[in-house]
Amino acid sequence: MGCLNRGHILRGEVFLRRILFITGTRADYGKIKPLLNIISKSKDFEAYIYVTGMHLLESRGNTYHEILKDGFDKVYIAKENRPTSNTSFDMGRTITNLTKYVLENKPDSIVVHGDRPDALAGAIVGAFNNIRVIHIEGGEVSGTIDESIRHAITKLSHIHFVANEDAKKRLILLGENKDYIKVIGSPDIDIIKSVKLPSIESVKKHYDIPFENYGILLFHPVTTEVELIKNQIKNIVEACKQSNKNFIVIYPNNDLGSHYIIDEYHGLDNKSNFRVFPSVRFESFVVLLKYADFIVGNSSAGVREAPYFGIETIDVGSRQEGRYDKRKETTIHHVECVSSDLLESIKAVRKHKEANLNWGEGNSAELFINEIKNEEFWNIPLQKKLTYDL
Repeated sequence: MGCLNRGHILRGEVFLRRILFITGTRADYGKIKPLLNIISKSKDFEAYIYVTGMHLLESRGNTYHEILKDGFDKVYIAKENRPTSNTSFDMGRTITNLTKYVLENKPDSIVVHGDRPDALAGAIVGAFNNIRVIHIEGGEVSGTIDESIRHAITKLSHIHFVANEDAKKRLILLGENKDYIKVIGSPDIDIIKSVKLPSIESVKKHYDIPFENYGILLFHPVTTEVELIKNQIKNIVEACKQSNKNFIVIYPNNDLGSHYIIDEYHGLDNKSNFRVFPSVRFESFVVLLKYADFIVGNSSAGVREAPYFGIETIDVGSRQEGRYDKRKETTIHHVECVSSDLLESIKAVRKHKEANLNWGEGNSAELFINEIKNEEFWNIPLQKKLTYDL
């Protein structure tokens, strides 16, 4: 019968390749979940999940519980990686512990998403252990250190599944082989277009949200602007208060400076027109966004999911800089962290507009598995070469 390849197991006469997914945040889990679903149902692969990062924080809702509820077979909760206040320390520890996990479980490929330190750790472990690294949604841009992380992951990855042609062009400019860049759209669009989403009534009941009309506030720290964050979030919250509108507020990621944002949110506890949550399940968040009047802050949801629904976005500050064309986008309005400007933008919000469908057709998971089922995928060289001409 010959030797089994590393990571393959025998089920009857079928060799199963092991695909390891790394997830460190509620957001990236929402992005990779459609891929996990289709891989876990396949007769050709086994899905493994390494859960780390923000999922392990009680202050962010211990979201690893939501992953366990989804019922995947092979889920490892890396509680030894519980984050501290130092991202570089956390990433080093994740690299060490993930390496131990990889040597024991011998995956054939590692899937990472986006631009978070957990994804970079996964790419480093894969590259140094001769495991093919699959990067989801490379080639994006932003106004923070996240962009540097994303492009670093690109250089360590062997194949790229990107959201659109613009992202593909950027990866080619970075020296990536065009044959190893596949446009599949953004996987979260698969969830957005799913008929299995909960109803808005059930979501409101579950989270005890009494509002008929509301906006969503979701603001993350920009680590290179940490000295400004305290004043930024104060101005944003003040504008939201003065607007007299209802708001669903969701905690930020755990990047440096996030405690300033959470401290400001504690002052909203007794405000009847604010509902504050450490975390919201991705499917529920999508539904809340779909029926919102607008979203304010600097989350990628404001420039990705919100335009898909035609929801107005008030994009605050520098975090999403470069991710949309200010001259063309009709639903995204950029504003700096000045209370008066923010208040004016909130009051000027209009009803839903035509959706922006530039992020896929809702079939990303199908396109993904079709690519990795092709035997040519597994012949992609582990030794990368730059393809641009000097």
